[in-house]
Amino acid sequence: MNIPLKKSDFVLAPYMRSDDLRASIQILNTVIPYIGLWILAVKAAAISLWLLPPIIILIVLFSLRCFSLMHDCGHYSLFRSKQVNRAVGFLLGLINAIPQYAWSRDHAYHHKTNGNWELYRGVADFLSTDEFSQLSASAQRNYEVLRHPLMAIPGGFFYLAIQPRLGLLIGAYDFVGHLWISVQKKSTMGLKQIIFSHHSKHWQSSAEFWDILLNNICVIGGCFLLGHLVGFKLFFSLYSMVLTLSATIFIWIFFVQHIFEDVYAHKTDGWDYLLGAVDGSSLLKLPAVLNWFTADIGYHNIHHLSERIPNYHLKACQRENDHLLSTVKTLRMADMLDCARYILWDPEASSLVTVQSFRQRAQARVYQGVA
Repeated sequence: MNIPLKKSDFVLAPYMRSDDLRASIQILNTVIPYIGLWILAVKAAAISLWLLPPIIILIVLFSLRCFSLMHDCGHYSLFRSKQVNRAVGFLLGLINAIPQYAWSRDHAYHHKTNGNWELYRGVADFLSTDEFSQLSASAQRNYEVLRHPLMAIPGGFFYLAIQPRLGLLIGAYDFVGHLWISVQKKSTMGLKQIIFSHHSKHWQSSAEFWDILLNNICVIGGCFLLGHLVGFKLFFSLYSMVLTLSATIFIWIFFVQHIFEDVYAHKTDGWDYLLGAVDGSSLLKLPAVLNWFTADIGYHNIHHLSERIPNYHLKACQRENDHLLSTVKTLRMADMLDCARYILWDPEASSLVTVQSFRQRAQARVYQGVA
């Protein structure tokens, strides 16, 4: 898969300008309804639980939009000021219980390596065909089960509700262990040197640690405060459903943005950033209302061409450059389940393949060898 294009061929710069007014309006028309829907849900629950389903669906959709705007803040594209993006991104992260700073750092790595499947193995840490072939039959079945679309439901809850808390606890335990070992060895370093000599696998800088810690304090404290105000059973039941459904949608959307037939999935040697953006990202065509709730992230190929383009300019930038994007994979909601079949990376073909096609080719090679 090759196209004679350079990044300079695309008209991107005019769309990379952040607009504080538009960004502020987006925050207001997202966060205010989100809060209002929670108040409505509490009042509706006092009347009848049967009133809750449509309200929960709306809360999930606004939660999805909060995440999408947080994503823009992580790229420092929503507002002009880096500090404002950091502050607003942190607050939006609280809504979905995720530490924005650490998430954005991981996400930036994805952008730098998109299409390089030696370095970044997608949302579900896919195996190469060689790695998969070395697994036992039961391990292969487990691999398939764990990457079934329905696994996004428990996986989504773990991703938002548990992982950020667990990461902080494990990281803190490792840090205490580091201090204890240093004391036991009677290290000549001072306390400050001992503290800064610790390199955690769960955060990569002191700024990231404080962001994770503060996020956890606010999320856990806020949950207990709201539980006390409206009732623990009601609050945690609703919040668990919202987090689970929101995260499931996040995962599905991210999945089809980079996992599909004929996607650009190269090795490090010969990998091309531009091809990773254009042929390693899809154009996801959603109904207009879902485009609004996802902040136009369906225009994902444009987003990967320049992450500094804020969501409110993506559609216009797509139209401006449409003549250069003939090779971009166009997907719709009906294609999502088909994309979920491509869970193996074939390094030699620089593509993703289904388990079924991999087994058919392996069987064909066996027959050829016998013949």
